Amino acid sequence: MNSAIPNILIENRIPKKMPDMQVLVNDFVNKLKRRKIEGSQATARMTAELLRSVISHQRVPYTNQAEALMDAITAVGVQLISANPIELAVGNIVRRVLHIIREEELSLGTTSIGGLNLAALSDDEADDETGDHPVLSAAAVAAASRSTLRAPSLQTLLEGVPEATATHHASSSGGDSDGKSKSADKSSRSRKLKHDVIEAVNELIQDIATCHEQIAEQAVEHIHQNEVILTLGRSRTVMEFLCAAKEKKRSFRVFVAEGAPRYQGHILAKELVSRGLQTTVITDSAVFAMISRVNMVIVGAHAVMASGGIIAPVGLNMVALAAQRHAVPFVVLAGSHKLCPLYPHSPEVLLNELKSPSDLLDFGEFSDCMDFGSGNGVPLLHVVNPMFDYVPPKLVNLFITDTGGHNASYMYRLIADYYSANDLVIQRRPASGN
Repeated sequence: MNSAIPNILIENRIPKKMPDMQVLVNDFVNKLKRRKIEGSQATARMTAELLRSVISHQRVPYTNQAEALMDAITAVGVQLISANPIELAVGNIVRRVLHIIREEELSLGTTSIGGLNLAALSDDEADDETGDHPVLSAAAVAAASRSTLRAPSLQTLLEGVPEATATHHASSSGGDSDGKSKSADKSSRSRKLKHDVIEAVNELIQDIATCHEQIAEQAVEHIHQNEVILTLGRSRTVMEFLCAAKEKKRSFRVFVAEGAPRYQGHILAKELVSRGLQTTVITDSAVFAMISRVNMVIVGAHAVMASGGIIAPVGLNMVALAAQRHAVPFVVLAGSHKLCPLYPHSPEVLLNELKSPSDLLDFGEFSDCMDFGSGNGVPLLHVVNPMFDYVPPKLVNLFITDTGGHNASYMYRLIADYYSANDLVIQRRPASGN
């Protein structure tokens, strides 16, 4: 009896374990499946934060550190993407993190090669005093040339390569301690890789959080005095963009198409009026009649594909066609987390999702029509309520992202800077031991 009391006290003093990583993953997967997360920005930010936790908890071996991290990210990414295939921002962030790991590994390799080259040069200088001139091997020369041609990552430039190279130079000078320092070098390299990757993911999270502000800063360059702007539905990026122009003393009017059947345009109109913008609400069917009075169409997007086309709220393809017919510029606002490296015809892309018929018809009023069949039990009335439209790149005049304005034909090059070709298809890798 008495011996049990100290044991209880000891157990109470033991710190509780951190939540199991798989529990966090399962919780986020359930949120994705149940559509509990609203908006691509929130989804992208939470995905990046989860993957950062995965990297932080992942044990990295002495060899193939990058492979171990990528395997862990891929395993989690497969679960997240399958939970909500229509939310392409999830797959975008998974691919961005994989690309970050590849870049940081390449950066560390470049830095270590540079350190070896500096050590070789210092040895040459010492040999010059004695008159002995060793010749570098062809492999060393080739490695040095690759390191000079290969641009280092931004993370490496910020942290300062000279310090790392100085460390390598100092370690190379002690020849008698090389054997003891190998394990320490491997350990420090693995810690530095994880540290650099986590820091780069933190920058990615910060970019996602501030994408609206970075896009809104460009509003004054595109919206001019006394113009009429048309938009459809509700987009926070569009709202911040329009309000930023208003804060710069631009006087203009906004036509908001209501965005049936969910009528998100009504919410946007209230938000714009509360910020002091002159706003007119129109029906979706009136877009073609009103487009001749419009100077510019500014809309948001659910995703920007590698082809330059966009997946956008339903009804925007009609607006884009009307804008093209009347030669009105069609401008798309999208953060970099919405840039998808896939093409619309890719089998991994789910272009649309059908919402509840109750958004269109009241079930109580039309229940008799749905129950009445042709004799084989099939109802004669069907309700189709798609969520998205696909707007081809030929209908888009300009993309405005957090990195600036770009033509539709340039999007594939911009997307190529964020992703690796090896990560386009996210799938579990086979075990290396088999």
